[in-house]
Formats: sequence, C-alpha cells, structure tokens
Amino acid sequence: MELHFTRTNGRVDDAIDDLMQLAGPVCCPDIVREMILASLKAGLEEAEEADLKLMNSTLKEMRFTSKVFGPYRTVGKVTVFGSARMSPEEPIYIMAQLLGRELAEAGYMVITGGGPGIMQAINEGAGFEHSFAVNIRLPFEQKLNPVVEGNPRSITYKYFFNRKVAFLKEACAIVLFPGGFGTLDEAMETLTLIQTGKHDPVPLVLVDEPGGNYWQKWFQFCEEELMKQGYISASDFYLFERVDSPSAVVRSINRFYSRYHSLRYIEKQVAIRLMSGIKPESVEALKDQFQDILTPQGSISLSGPLPEEEDEPEIAHLPRLIVDFNRKDFGMLRRLIDAINSF
Repeated sequence: MELHFTRTNGRVDDAIDDLMQLAGPVCCPDIVREMILASLKAGLEEAEEADLKLMNSTLKEMRFTSKVFGPYRTVGKVTVFGSARMSPEEPIYIMAQLLGRELAEAGYMVITGGGPGIMQAINEGAGFEHSFAVNIRLPFEQKLNPVVEGNPRSITYKYFFNRKVAFLKEACAIVLFPGGFGTLDEAMETLTLIQTGKHDPVPLVLVDEPGGNYWQKWFQFCEEELMKQGYISASDFYLFERVDSPSAVVRSINRFYSRYHSLRYIEKQVAIRLMSGIKPESVEALKDQFQDILTPQGSISLSGPLPEEEDEPEIAHLPRLIVDFNRKDFGMLRRLIDAINSF
C-alpha cells in the first residue's frame, strides 16, 4: 500500500484518528498524524534495520529533549562549551566557575555537556537548580559530572546531531571556552548556522583567560586566511565577540537583550520584536545605516504584530520593526540588532 501525507489513505487515516483519540488528548494532531504516517511509510519502504533504528532513536531522543526543556521555555538559558580536560587548578576552570555563578545570579540557567573540565566548572558555579546537562555516550572521558548526576534536567544522547540540536535550539546565548576538536566543531557549527540564517542571531561569546590567546589566534586565522581568500566576509566578524572575563560575558548577553526580544521571518520580511519601542527618527537612522541589507526599494518600519504572528499571543503587545531584509548578510543583521539596542 502506498501512503500519502494528504488525507487520501482511507481506513489508515481513520485508524490513525482512532488511535490518537484512544491515546487521549493529543497536542497538534495534524503534526502527530504525519509523524505516525512517516513511521509507517519507512516500514513499508523496506528500509534497512539500521536506518529504522536511527529514525526510532532520533524521535525518542528529541521527544525526551522537548519534555525536559518544556517547563523552562520562558527562562533564558546559556549554552557553554569548553574542554573536558581542564583541571580545577587551572585559571580558566576558575573563570568558568565564576561565570556559572554570575549567569545564575543574572537569572539564566546553563546548558553544558554534563562532563568534566569546563562543563563541570560551569555547573559547579551555576548550581544544581540552574543546570541542564546534555551528555553523549562515549567509550571514554564523557561521564556525567557530580553536579548534574541524577539531575532530572540531564539527558544522555546516542547521537551527536540530536545533542547539538538541544545545545543550540534551547539557548539564548552561546559561550565558548578553549577546547579541543569538539569545542571547535561546536564553534564552527554555531557560526555556520547563524551566518546562513538557519539559527536566529544570538550572542556568541569566545572566552580567553586574561593574557590568553586561544581565540585570538583563531580570530587571526579567520582574518588572515578565510577573509583574505574571500571565503568569509568582513561583516561575519560581527557574529561573535571575544572577551577575557566572566563579567564581560554576562554584560554581552544582557546588552543583546536590553531592547531586542526575538525575530520571526514572514515571507520576504523579518519582524524584529522589541522589549521597548524606539523613536521614528531612530528608525530613519537605521534605514540610512542599513540600506545595503534591504531588498530593492525595501524599508524599515514600526509596526504592531503581523497577522502571521497570531499564534504567539503572549508577545502580541511587543512593538515591532518590520525589515525588508535581503536574507544574505546575517552579520549585518546582527549589527542592526546592536544598533537597535543602542538607542
């Protein structure tokens, strides 16, 4: 039998409807129906067992991720990456402890990989009640640290890609301490997603210890090799910031959200939601400064919520800037948000 996502499956559609009704009230039944159909289609297509296992584990891991993070959707969460091999005696470890504490005091929760090193330091600073851990099963090195072991906000993943989704999807900011291949992988993936618009702009903060040059050398490589070769643009450097103190990290995050709240792409426009309004003359200044990232004859204008935003009534009261953004230069979009926050 060939199944379709449209309602053309006769008795199968009826059986799925009956199953959902039997199970109890189902949130977003149209989406759940398609998930069930996708599973049935995979089984009918005679996929290899390994492929079905991957689909099955992925769905179960992402469902559990949603369950764990769900009660904390309104709380700002900061994902922190860094080496698992840092010892408690090292200055950068102590910096991470202090950052965890300052983030918790500022009202944020933290998300780490739940392992030793920088991850443990952040969890120690933030404390049990302010910590999430998204761990990964490895044959070595990565065991839950004592702070998050037994924490109901701890998740252990089989697949790295599911874990990465949790790290980025749930975070309002990303902080990177020095680390190895894993940390660099997480840094580059985060940058790529923001640079290409696959992730909304967020503060991306690189932390060196005072006098340290780990990220400074990486920055120089990006500047001297990537930018000079034309592989990246100068405006891509607006996507991240390098600092050398925990307090500077917290200031950077707080500054980003001082007026900016969130954004949403709606057809050829982006609606930037604001915590407080800005004056019309400031809008005119933004139009002049950021003309290059607007579509031909595009503009920036003040607005209330657009009709497409009716599904987010909890933020309907927020003022908006509607930007005819060309969806090309996301470094300059970040620069636009910085300018909005500066008024």
